[in-house]
Amino acid sequence: MPAPLPDPTAARRLRATLIGGIAVLLWSLLALFTTGAAGIPPFQLLAMTFAVAFVVSVVIIALRGGGGFAAWRQRPAVWLLGVCGLFGYHFFYFVALGNAPAVEASLIAYLWPLLIVVFSALLPGERLRWFHLAGALLGLAGAALLVTGGGQIAFRAEFTLGYLAAVACALTWSSYSVLNRRFGAVPTEVVGGFCGVVALLGLACHLTLESTAVPQGIQWLAVLGLGLGPVGAAFFVWDYGTKHGNIQVLGALSYGAPLLSTLVLVAFGKAAATWVIALACLLIVAGALLASKDLLRKT
Repeated sequence: MPAPLPDPTAARRLRATLIGGIAVLLWSLLALFTTGAAGIPPFQLLAMTFAVAFVVSVVIIALRGGGGFAAWRQRPAVWLLGVCGLFGYHFFYFVALGNAPAVEASLIAYLWPLLIVVFSALLPGERLRWFHLAGALLGLAGAALLVTGGGQIAFRAEFTLGYLAAVACALTWSSYSVLNRRFGAVPTEVVGGFCGVVALLGLACHLTLESTAVPQGIQWLAVLGLGLGPVGAAFFVWDYGTKHGNIQVLGALSYGAPLLSTLVLVAFGKAAATWVIALACLLIVAGALLASKDLLRKT
């Protein structure tokens, strides 16, 4: 009896999921590069890094003949979702860190992968299964260990504004990632246009709220690295993955970002290896495998 032919739809979905997963690898470099850019105000750094992403995307499209600029001619809803997703996430995250302790704010903000898994049930053709949710919860437990270092956290009323901003941060990115599926026909090249608008909005916030710091030495390399990777290419592959891949698996895989980020810091001697990291690794990897059960079984 001949072997069954591979399902081309499942193969394309797997490929798109793997492409989207590249974003997680790129985001794992965020902490290292951000450490190198220490001293640059948040909104200034946002404007500079997104400007790098915008310029690189324009150059790539131009080298290809310029036809990709046609992808930027989209209806207002596409631009609203993209700009609000990219800028809104960073805006609320900065507000959260400025008005609440970093541990609690980061923990709340990192609810977004779990929310992606939950919200995906609202999409046409998607089905939320128990292993998707269980995998995301395992990932959340691992991320919580990393953020807290295995210690206790204490939420206090005086930081309510920061906590609410962190909630808004999580809701913004998860909503953007899930709603992006509804614009699956929109080419990924449009993300370059989003980056340009986000850079301008970041510049406006910087000029209004911050004092300018002139980058020195390693800071320039960190800005370039951020603009090329975690704040550049990552958003392009994430766009493609959320539009065409398995969004529940991408949500669970996203908890690998803080783990890989910590491992990178350990590798560069900026953090120590501990039992907390080992346990978090176990939880996050187990969660990602569990959430991917259905996808792995089909391939």
